[in-house]
Amino acid sequence: MENPALLYEYYDQLDKDIASPCNNDNTKAFSEVFLPTLYSIVFILGFIGNGLVVWVLIRYRQKSNMTDVCLFNLALSDLLFLASLPFWAHSAMDEWIFGKFMCHTITGLFTMGLYSSIFFMVLMTLDRYAVIVHAHSIFSRNRSAKMGLVLASFVWILSLFASLPSIIFAKEKMEVSNKTSCGSDFPEGTAWMSFTYLKMNFLSLIFPLIIMGFCYSRIIPTLLSIKSQKRHKVIRLILAVVAVYFVFWTPYNFVIFLTFLQKQSYLLSCEWHTSLSLAMQWVETIALSHCCLNPIIYAFAGQKFRRAVLVVLKEQFPLCFSQCTTLSRQLSERRSSVFSKSTEYSSTQIA
Repeated sequence: MENPALLYEYYDQLDKDIASPCNNDNTKAFSEVFLPTLYSIVFILGFIGNGLVVWVLIRYRQKSNMTDVCLFNLALSDLLFLASLPFWAHSAMDEWIFGKFMCHTITGLFTMGLYSSIFFMVLMTLDRYAVIVHAHSIFSRNRSAKMGLVLASFVWILSLFASLPSIIFAKEKMEVSNKTSCGSDFPEGTAWMSFTYLKMNFLSLIFPLIIMGFCYSRIIPTLLSIKSQKRHKVIRLILAVVAVYFVFWTPYNFVIFLTFLQKQSYLLSCEWHTSLSLAMQWVETIALSHCCLNPIIYAFAGQKFRRAVLVVLKEQFPLCFSQCTTLSRQLSERRSSVFSKSTEYSSTQIA
């Protein structure tokens, strides 16, 4: 995957391959303002939401099960690549000033966080599938925190292997504009560049689509066969999870594939050149902002988790909550008073 804030960097190199170089000044000027602003918003919102999830799950770690372990690691994954965004934001505004070691490190934080986030969402889908569709299987009866830690360790190792090409080939380099950047520098004459782009398409879109599609196609009919008032709420949540994920990630993967085609010397025109450069900035920011929704979708949707959040917040900020409770009670009393007066007035008028 391309590093954030450096997606337009490729187009500097592309100018060398086009007979009549394209004018990128407007695109770069736009990215110097747009990318840092959007990355800052995503960083703040994502850090607050995922940080709260981690905080609550650590607070109640004695009661943890496999779902809690997955939620904890999903939030940790999001925090990992969120930590890299300030570096990319600064690089977009100016240039890379953090050195060679940090280029490898920040690239590793971002790619490992990204891949592990996707893998943990897939793992949670498989967990739901086992619990709902195969409720009496050995796996569903042994969903302990220890089992969750074993699977989480496997996911992190898998994420490291998926990230290795990006980490190894991360390099400080000089752009055409004489600014230093941190980006992928694949050896010429090798298939590493094609492998990295197609791997991103497969791991962030095709693989989750296959797993989620299969699992939820079995989960939903099973839930429909259960006579419970909560089943419709669960089904709506499942559909929201799938829809939100693919709405946020499909545009990014589509543009990634078009960029791959351009790097293979297809679509070499100034129109494609400019359009893909702008499109990549938008769709990648949309994809990154998915991490801000993960706490809402996976954690806060659960009533038990919401109660735990309120308990922890009340413990840490008792004064604020006591004032909020008093204000809420006063507003409730006023509404009750107004309602009773309006009822009395209405009954008099009718009489």
